[in-house]
Amino acid sequence: MKININYEDEAFRKDGYEQVIERVCDEAALVYGLGPNAEISILLCHNEYIHQLNKQYRNIDRPTDVLSFALNEGEADGYDGPDTALLGDIVISLEKVQEQAEEYGHSFERELAYLTIHGMLHILGYDHMEPDDKAEMRKEEEFILQRLGYVREGEEL
Repeated sequence: MKININYEDEAFRKDGYEQVIERVCDEAALVYGLGPNAEISILLCHNEYIHQLNKQYRNIDRPTDVLSFALNEGEADGYDGPDTALLGDIVISLEKVQEQAEEYGHSFERELAYLTIHGMLHILGYDHMEPDDKAEMRKEEEFILQRLGYVREGEEL
């Protein structure tokens, strides 16, 4: 899987961020059978930028933590198999990563990993609009995070 990581602000560029994102995306590729041609782009940004996108694309006038833009959005079957090259784009607010890590009492890296897999699952067709779908998505998120050791404080592997 090819992972393109971009920065709204070059001051955000940190090796640790890329390592977390790449580990999560590689694990998702392994677990969900994404082929070597699969490609995802991830943009790390400020709250202000993701706020603009959230307003423009979702008509929600506030910043959010992660947005996913699947290139196959609206197609009945979602992800089209391992030969699909371009999966889509994920936008993550690093300010929200920090805020939520503090709010939930876990590390910045764990929150970044969580938002990365959350965005990837949206790209792959998961959603959390209905309670059953939300439960399934949460189960998948925790499965990937556990496999990588990104557990909440007090949790065992």
